[in-house]
Amino acid sequence: MKLMKSVMAAALALPCVVSCAAASADTGANMWYDRPAENWNEALPLGNGRLGAMAFGGVAADEAELCERLPQIFDRAGNHYRMLDSMATRQMKTPEGAMRIPRGLEKDGSLRMISIRDWTSGFYPGSLWYLYEATGDVFFKNRAIVWTEMLEPNKTMTGTHDLGFMMYCPFGNAKRILKTGKYDVILVESAESLSKRFHEGLGLLRSWGANGDRNEFLVIPDNLMNLELLEWAAKNGERGTGNGERFDKIARSHADVTMAYHFKADGSVYHVLDYDQDTGRVKKIMAGQGAGCGSAWTWARGQSWAIYGYTMMFRETKDVRYLAFAQKLADFAINNPNMPEDGVPYWDYGTPGEARDSSAGAIMASALLELSAFVGGDKGAAYRAFAVKQLLALSSPAYFSEGGEAGHWLLKHGTGHRPANSEVDAPLSYGDYYFLEACLRFKRLLHIQ
Repeated sequence: MKLMKSVMAAALALPCVVSCAAASADTGANMWYDRPAENWNEALPLGNGRLGAMAFGGVAADEAELCERLPQIFDRAGNHYRMLDSMATRQMKTPEGAMRIPRGLEKDGSLRMISIRDWTSGFYPGSLWYLYEATGDVFFKNRAIVWTEMLEPNKTMTGTHDLGFMMYCPFGNAKRILKTGKYDVILVESAESLSKRFHEGLGLLRSWGANGDRNEFLVIPDNLMNLELLEWAAKNGERGTGNGERFDKIARSHADVTMAYHFKADGSVYHVLDYDQDTGRVKKIMAGQGAGCGSAWTWARGQSWAIYGYTMMFRETKDVRYLAFAQKLADFAINNPNMPEDGVPYWDYGTPGEARDSSAGAIMASALLELSAFVGGDKGAAYRAFAVKQLLALSSPAYFSEGGEAGHWLLKHGTGHRPANSEVDAPLSYGDYYFLEACLRFKRLLHIQ
């Protein structure tokens, strides 16, 4: 069916669109299209004198609204993080001199400061890098450098799988944005430390527990996110001390074995698997941070980690199996009957009506925007539309904090660990990080200048 667009009508309906001078509702001047634009060069320019975009695949009211909101989102986020940084800087050191970094809020509402060894330590400086990228304000660059370089000692940690979060989010963004080689060796050394958790026989990176532990070998989907550090090091290892081919082999192996065992037939994820180190078989499935292990339950953030992880692995390797699998995981989440109308999941897909997890929504939105560009066509457009819906919800008063109500963190209603009653209905540093990343990805996707 032909798609007719009246340019003037579009201008009246969409705050991000302006009409062409030659087109008017009075003259009935219309533009006709047989199909959506398939690439950037076929798209129509949109703008309001302040923002511009080349939107292809059809002009959607939701995208226009998000386009219009972006400056306000980044401006408000910047104001929040200026206040947050002021509070965090005063608490940067313990009385004993140990360095700390902000993570969220304590139950009494005070700022939660944690050790630089905490798995979340990279998200706060990573968010500062995104704010510098979004605003160009050197305040955020200078503060990001301070908080990022504080984390350098983590590069030798071998007792955690979270080095991707801890090191690539801050140092990787610093390298990309500043276009510097200053941090290359730190990143490669971090990848080398992460690689020490690889079990050759299983083909997996150990998630939790000490290297060499023969009683358990626990793996969680979160670990997929750390493969980006290995893939970066695989391409840049010659600049440091690593072996690029080995890093790539480890990342692909972990992604492949995880794909084979960590998911149910419908594409939903288990949280914790325990592997037998002699047989390679899964000997135990555990709910972890989810509500249960059966088919009725799926931990929402784990599903989002997996969508993101396999999308990233396709980007880094161009292996089409990862692209197909990312779509399967995304389709499970999007089409789940318990997915709320606004696209922000409950903390577990099997617990409708319970606490939401804004961080799961932010991670998923960021992943879907990247996935949409890889998939293209109608399906890619559907992924993009769902992500835009999520970002509109997350940037609304329902989730985006006002003043100091969330301690100047951005997103309300995160759920860290519901079974442990930890960080429930709370702001989470990683929720902010992936929300800002998703907004920047949307901006780039539409070629907004």
